[in-house]
Amino acid sequence: MPRLTLRDRILQLMQQRDYQPLNKSEFARALEVPSGKRADLRNELAGLERKGKIVAGKKGRFSLPEARKDALRGSIKFTPKGDAWFFPDTIDPDNIATGIDLQKNGRVYVSRRDSGKALNGDRVLASLKAPPISPKQFRSNRSSGGRPPGEEPEMRAVVEEILERRSGNIVGTYQQKGKNAWVRADDPAIDGNIELIGDTTARPGQTVVVSIENWQHKTPHGRIIEVLGWPGDAGVDILSIIHRNGIRTSFPDDVLAEARNIPDEVDPQEAQRREDWRDRLVITIDPADAKDHDDAIWVKRTEKGWKLAVHIADVSHYVKPRTSLDKEAVMRGNSTYLVDRVIPMLPVELSNGICSLKPDVDRLTKCAVLDIDRNGKVVKSRFCDALIHSQSKLSYEQAQTILDGGKAPAGSVKGLEDMVREAWKMASTLRKRRFANGALDLEMPEIRVHLGDDGKADRIEHVIHTASHQLIEECMLAANESVARILKIRNKPTIHRVHEEPDFGRLQEYGETAEAFGYSFGDLTNKKHIQQLLDAAKDRPDEHAIKIGLLKSLKRAAYSPDALGHYGLSKSDYCHFTSPIRRYADLIVHRSLQPFLDNAPKKADPTPKQAELADIARHISDTERTSADAENDSKQIKLLDYLDQCAQSDKPVVFKGLITEVRSMGLMVEATEISTRGVIKREDLPGGGPWRMDSVQQRLSGPGGKHFQLGQRIEMEVARIDHERRFVDFKIAGDGDAKDASPAPGSRGQRGKSRDWKPSKTGGGRSAKKSSRKRPKSLPHKRKRKK
Repeated sequence: MPRLTLRDRILQLMQQRDYQPLNKSEFARALEVPSGKRADLRNELAGLERKGKIVAGKKGRFSLPEARKDALRGSIKFTPKGDAWFFPDTIDPDNIATGIDLQKNGRVYVSRRDSGKALNGDRVLASLKAPPISPKQFRSNRSSGGRPPGEEPEMRAVVEEILERRSGNIVGTYQQKGKNAWVRADDPAIDGNIELIGDTTARPGQTVVVSIENWQHKTPHGRIIEVLGWPGDAGVDILSIIHRNGIRTSFPDDVLAEARNIPDEVDPQEAQRREDWRDRLVITIDPADAKDHDDAIWVKRTEKGWKLAVHIADVSHYVKPRTSLDKEAVMRGNSTYLVDRVIPMLPVELSNGICSLKPDVDRLTKCAVLDIDRNGKVVKSRFCDALIHSQSKLSYEQAQTILDGGKAPAGSVKGLEDMVREAWKMASTLRKRRFANGALDLEMPEIRVHLGDDGKADRIEHVIHTASHQLIEECMLAANESVARILKIRNKPTIHRVHEEPDFGRLQEYGETAEAFGYSFGDLTNKKHIQQLLDAAKDRPDEHAIKIGLLKSLKRAAYSPDALGHYGLSKSDYCHFTSPIRRYADLIVHRSLQPFLDNAPKKADPTPKQAELADIARHISDTERTSADAENDSKQIKLLDYLDQCAQSDKPVVFKGLITEVRSMGLMVEATEISTRGVIKREDLPGGGPWRMDSVQQRLSGPGGKHFQLGQRIEMEVARIDHERRFVDFKIAGDGDAKDASPAPGSRGQRGKSRDWKPSKTGGGRSAKKSSRKRPKSLPHKRKRKK
């Protein structure tokens, strides 16, 4: 029987029926903790308290938290306006025990006044409540208590307790007047200033990092722990994002020592144990500037279809459970890819060194060998520990040249072109089958902000996802699904990648968005009808708006110890297996797979039990969200810098735009080429006015018969940038003749009156009345190549 950890012993003691609350000293005596280990006891108690497992009462005595039927554990994410969203943990046993519908309430609105002392990214305990009933609502529905009969209100969340701080650090601007000094926080979670404790070398106007130490009444007090520099100085903006999101940038000494003790060449004895693939044409296809190569492929045509080998860097051979490397990796959860740097999950000695599947060197892999028939169905799979010697490192651009009929790079090995083309035949068949089975095509246009030597944005590049990207994507999806299936069949605990079914009410709201752009649709609970709608929007100016609307209506993919399936990919079994260099979930999956390899090691690595897996899954779902936020923030900041330069340029830069909403204050627009939203205020419209709002037609009409309306295509220039709110004000380009601007095909502007609506051929009808709830606005989240 395994020895109980100190944490287990604490909880075991507290769960006894006759337990009476104890303080730290009493715990030490009860558990017979020697004086040299009492610091460990204090740390464990503090950790359990942060996670909400225990609560501190009067006189510092600890007890288990009382079950609350209306309170949920989860994380909180603030919007730029200061309100927030609460994301309850859908796999938390205590949350499930409340009986609250966690699918319907997977994201709950939190007003600023109900957010308490929470900071962005904190784990909190929150209660749910119905929104208040206005006097007008009560008068209209007096007989049913103020709400329409049968209508369920959308719940609001109230933060009751902070369970765990993401970091407790806030970025802001140092301010001073006389002897008084404070920090004006950039974090929307703090409404006001931070009072300072202690001295500082900061100068007024500089960007600083403050560690919050206490709250007195509603005012936070903190100590400046780092001066980042002057706003506008190179790198200060990115450093602010890193600190704001609590991302770890340096590795502890013991972690670095472990990494540096790992040999930079493969152990000959380990090589003999593995399947030898070094004489086969195994290749990598990655971005041109990639250094951490997770995956490699080999493809061969067979009589019945294809044989595919997906080789994945065997990080589990070098990073063992409970080591310093492993503990640091799970703490980080994943690598973070900012616009100007990568913050890796593992030290570069591993991520760019012995684990990276570089060409012309021996590397250890976990390999999935799949037999695929002519229809794209995986009919057989096996898994093994392998040894490869990658014979070619292709960029996506080089692979695409081959697929377009061109030549491989000079000096490439024989047969490379034939294998790449054969791999695409296989991948395109897999792709066709996947969409036929109900997968959704949610690929979003992507831009890359190119930085100059001074760290400033100097141009915008469009990232085009070609057949070469799709080739690798389909190979990785097939491997992920095959690994998930065997682990499910063998009933092996692991971490799954899940994407749950969407809430029907949000699909109805999405239907209204699509209808406003002139689209007809059937039953949006049927994924085939959703895909028909996406197909109808393909290559149209409003395609991005339609896809973003759908993404907002869907739940966010996450990690779970339970195999709940993946809605977007239309897969009942799915996990992350293909990127262990940059995702901790994949490392867990590799360890879970070890007993089922053809050449399994004599002693497989231990995997966490179900309860610990749930904690890890929740944690790495949070770190993934944090990294995504940081990545988007870094891109947005540099994009705004670029647009600011456009606004100040003597030669105006013109962007193609789409009107996505019409309001009395002006036009909500999207610069479709750069996937950026903004506003054209009424006072910035051409002609001098007056402009009249027509809410039925969703149109602003002006002098001389000019008008602007929903779905209309326009050309725009940048008027001004609000860096604090991160918002763009546009203006109509040129002379701004609204009559020359054209509506998007099928939009209300082209079809006439908004009531001129026809049902789709697949059936269905007009959506239900639009919800009055206001959702915070945010920039679109960009998806990565690997799901």
